[in-house]
Amino acid sequence: IITLFLAKIISVLPWKRWKTFFRTILFIPCIAPIVGTSMVWKYGILGTDGGILNQIAGFFGMAPKNWFLTTLPLMLLIIVYTLWADIGYNVVLFTAGIEGVPKEFDEAAAIDGAGPVRRFLSIKLPLMGRTFAFVAIMTMANYFQMFAQFRIFASKGGMNNTAMVLTNYVYRTSFISFDMGYASAIAAGLFVIVFVVAMIQNKMMRADWSYE
Repeated sequence: IITLFLAKIISVLPWKRWKTFFRTILFIPCIAPIVGTSMVWKYGILGTDGGILNQIAGFFGMAPKNWFLTTLPLMLLIIVYTLWADIGYNVVLFTAGIEGVPKEFDEAAAIDGAGPVRRFLSIKLPLMGRTFAFVAIMTMANYFQMFAQFRIFASKGGMNNTAMVLTNYVYRTSFISFDMGYASAIAAGLFVIVFVVAMIQNKMMRADWSYE
């Protein structure tokens, strides 16, 4: 929803240079090393001493908080970071999908009196089914394999393993506990989960690949 909204805003900008500029700005986190940006977020934004988040909290009279010793807030912060790091990729895809819809449909609806919101919801959105399917499947597969940020933010899985994900668990089982057999079984199970979910999504979101 967020990336589609941003893509729609970019697509209606009147100047091509502005479109390129904002797409580039949003895409920069995607090409930046995820380990490096995770470290910046961990110490520069979430750090107990000098972190931007605690500085903002201190401005409102709140005491500094160690976000890495929390349960739900830590997982939410990792999710926010992941969305920030990945948002530009989907924005580019959705922008291409919006601009790929033939303008004749939009112009015909405008002549019939449909407003911008109605034209987007009733014409462009349904015709972007193939873009939605691709984004959904790729995003799901990518998020199932997220590892670096969880390893940096919560290398031991956080309090009570609330930030432990399968990829981090595979790493801990294989390279810390040295139980390679069990780790291989978990990795195989992860592959089956991703494959099954991808097939279900592909079937549910199967789209007509033509505009006719």
